[in-house]
Amino acid sequence: MNVDQQTTHSSQLSRITREPRVMEGRACIRGMRVTVGTIVGQIGAGSTTENVLAGFPYLERDDVFEALQYAAWLCQKNYG
Repeated sequence: MNVDQQTTHSSQLSRITREPRVMEGRACIRGMRVTVGTIVGQIGAGSTTENVLAGFPYLERDDVFEALQYAAWLCQKNYG
């Protein structure tokens, strides 16, 4: 299930997916077993986008940016 089926923020979140059989339904990058939380956690710990991409060579720069956008949207949705 793509996140855009659940939100009105869909046009900007095409890379974020949530599928019950992948990572227990957590928000992931393009159906891969890389969660938004993993990406955001790395950035929050001080990694640069380039470091994240080096650690996950199958990700693209836009994947990282979209993970951050999704996390920001989720915070605003739940707490804003």
